[in-house]
Amino acid sequence: MKEKIINLKKEFLKDLDGVNNLGELNEVRVKYLGKKGYIQELSSIMGSLSIEEKKEYGMFLNDFKNEVNELLEKKRQELEELELNKKLETEKIDITLPATDIPVGTFHPLTRVIEEIEELFVSMGYDVVEGPEIELDLYNFEKLNLPKGHPARDAQDSFYITEEVLLRTHTSPVQARIMEANKDKGPIRIICPGKVYRRDEDATHSHQFTQIEGLVIDEGISMAHLKGTLEIFAKKMFGEDRTIRFRPSFFPFTEPSIEADVSCFKCDGKGCPLCKYTGWIEILGAGMVHPNVLRMSGYDPEKYTGFAFGMGPERIAMLKYGINDIRHFYTNDMRFLKDFNRIEGSDE
Repeated sequence: MKEKIINLKKEFLKDLDGVNNLGELNEVRVKYLGKKGYIQELSSIMGSLSIEEKKEYGMFLNDFKNEVNELLEKKRQELEELELNKKLETEKIDITLPATDIPVGTFHPLTRVIEEIEELFVSMGYDVVEGPEIELDLYNFEKLNLPKGHPARDAQDSFYITEEVLLRTHTSPVQARIMEANKDKGPIRIICPGKVYRRDEDATHSHQFTQIEGLVIDEGISMAHLKGTLEIFAKKMFGEDRTIRFRPSFFPFTEPSIEADVSCFKCDGKGCPLCKYTGWIEILGAGMVHPNVLRMSGYDPEKYTGFAFGMGPERIAMLKYGINDIRHFYTNDMRFLKDFNRIEGSDE
């Protein structure tokens, strides 16, 4: 029996010497230590031996088994170290090579403008509120003094889902909802940013765009408060040397209604292609909240007055950053976004 083990050991050492990788090493391990391996086969013979022979043979076989385990482990460590050294040699990094240009995200120009507007009005005591984009006709039109059959409804080119449900055409429905929900009918000071939808698309219009509308309601609110608010806004967005003018206009939900222009910040009012040689650039519409709108939301127009304004952040961004096509905001062209951030000097 000892002779069998000695011969098996010689064979094992020969097999181990011929191993070149971990796969071959595992084959040798199974060959000698597996369930059907040589050592298991020798162990099964012990049943036919005497007690004395079992003791002697068992100790000899066990020593051989331990030696096999030790030699296999030693060989495994050698092979793993060898593979690691080869890998380090082939995958070493040349630190003199130029670095890989990894694209880094940054804020979208439209997001910048919206957040800048929000921060300005929050600093003036306004709350930022949001509402549903799928809106009821009741809030989108009727509660804003646009009853069924009103001609202004046709001009909106709305996306109707049913006769009473549509994609909102402006963020003014949020104002109507807030006024209606304000149970104590006290003061309100809010801005409402969000997406709106209309059937229109060209270089300066989009079927989906954003709006920010503002609403202030309290006792004694006048056109002077509106003018002062918009002057602060214009100077903050376009420069402290800007001036603002108001022109009469018409909106069904405000009376009187105005449109606000800011002096051209490119030519300083002298006339250029940006301002169409007028020296002025239109930035938003506004006015005093119509008494009918107040009344439909539960406010007493004899006690409360208010003003509202609405602007398109896309237009503000186009004017502020010289962007000539509104579609740039939605096509996600990396060239446009990189150029914009290069102009801004962004490292975000």
